[in-house]
Amino acid sequence: MLNQTSVTEFVLLGVRDLQETQPFLFAIFFTIYFVNITGNGAILMIVILDPRLHSPMYFFLGNLACLDISYSTATVPKMLENLLSTSKAISFLGCITQLHFFHFLGTTESLLLAVMAFDRFVAICKPLHYSVIMNWQICILMAVTIWTIAFLHALLHSVMTSRLSFCGPNHIHHFFCDVKPLLELACGNTELNLWLLNTVTGTIASVPFFLTFLSYFYIITYLFFKTRSCSMLHKALSTCASHFMVVILFYAPVIFTYIRPTSGSSLDQDRIIAIMYSVVTPALNPLIYTLRNKEVRSALNRKMRRCLLLEEI
Repeated sequence: MLNQTSVTEFVLLGVRDLQETQPFLFAIFFTIYFVNITGNGAILMIVILDPRLHSPMYFFLGNLACLDISYSTATVPKMLENLLSTSKAISFLGCITQLHFFHFLGTTESLLLAVMAFDRFVAICKPLHYSVIMNWQICILMAVTIWTIAFLHALLHSVMTSRLSFCGPNHIHHFFCDVKPLLELACGNTELNLWLLNTVTGTIASVPFFLTFLSYFYIITYLFFKTRSCSMLHKALSTCASHFMVVILFYAPVIFTYIRPTSGSSLDQDRIIAIMYSVVTPALNPLIYTLRNKEVRSALNRKMRRCLLLEEI
């Protein structure tokens, strides 16, 4: 249940101090969001429709594409509305809901990237056992587990934040509702909330990050010491390169935001970093995978040729 509070809505200031640039920012963010929806939607469609991509690797890639669409949709539409609106208000319940889905989808992506790294480790280092270890039952169980863990983690933050009292200013110096900006507005003791943010969220961000790099360490070690063929080495590293780039783009701003001390944070830095991992990175992921993954490019080309043939007929 929500705690009694005198604040019924919040005002998302975003970049209110730069009024003249807001139409320009709207055009940029709308373009990036459109690229995100189009690119990730195309990947999701290809993974579902093309039988050649019905494998664990592309099953998780489809999950990632779905996540990237949902992740940006949790924040960007409201951000776009506020760039053209004068009120920039969001209800208390709407703010908590946005916070919940932002952390739910972000945590899911963090865990999913670790699972994708494990999938590449098994495929390269244990190829003879791949079909046994990464069977469909295990893949579905992994997906359900990470979505469930992420939902419970986000629920923890949304419930704990909603139970705080907000009796003073209601202006959030951010584009969307997040835990840190809300805690700065709360009345009373927020030490438990800060501890949960730094400890639980920090752990959920750092552990998958460590496991991902551990998987790649074993992959690189295996390739250099076991693989004699340069072509096989290049092919394996090329397969992992796309995922590795996505990992860096996602984790770098997240770790910088949630693991560094709150006292040393800057509102301007937080806003810029938030734009990176909630707006820009989800739009870059489909470009990275389509440019570097030959099978995805081939599947997209086949689908486009079929569509053109149908139009001609």
